[in-house]
Amino acid sequence: MKKFKAFDVVGPIMVGPSSSHTAGACRIGNAALAISGGDPFHKVQFRLHGSFASTYIGHGTDMALVAGVLGILPHDERLRDSFAIAKERGLEYSFEKADLGDRHPNSVEIIFHYDNGGHLSVIGSSIGGGNMVIVAINDIEVEFKNEFPTLILQYPEQKGVISYVSSILSDNDYNIETAVTKKIDDTVTLVIETTESVKPEIMEPILAQERFDFAKYIDIKKKEA
Repeated sequence: MKKFKAFDVVGPIMVGPSSSHTAGACRIGNAALAISGGDPFHKVQFRLHGSFASTYIGHGTDMALVAGVLGILPHDERLRDSFAIAKERGLEYSFEKADLGDRHPNSVEIIFHYDNGGHLSVIGSSIGGGNMVIVAINDIEVEFKNEFPTLILQYPEQKGVISYVSSILSDNDYNIETAVTKKIDDTVTLVIETTESVKPEIMEPILAQERFDFAKYIDIKKKEA
């Protein structure tokens, strides 16, 4: 009988000993990478909260998070080699324990440091069974679970944004699953989930609008299929 090591494939969809601490952590990294916008970055900080901070080494959370920001999916056997792959690509990374406030115990803040001097903060929580939710982007509270293709927009408070986006989607026969807005000071975050993937020629004009400080369309499940 073959003997399996701790990081052999478990089932058909993940590598690692824990769905919450390994697969969920990798998916947080995948989502954070998608949200990062594709701009070149040279360093990533992982600020670990709660049980993530207590057990991240033994459960492979550290390798899974690095794999996630490298674009490696939870079922990819390269996950166990993520540290070596990061070194090959010249990516610096660090881990530290942190108190992220009233968050799920399996939470992490991922901070991307871009080559142009900017940075982006994404906080995600692994909520069990390999599932995750992104709860903050640059300190703006959101709720992104990657259950549907998702459009995230941040912009100074102004009229007509929801109507503008929903009209484009409706006119092209796309259904909106959810639409949620959150406002902090004068900054509004609009998160729209669609029931199906939106064609690039429909989405790109929305993302190109100068009114948005941040605009990103995320369809990770399509990549995982």
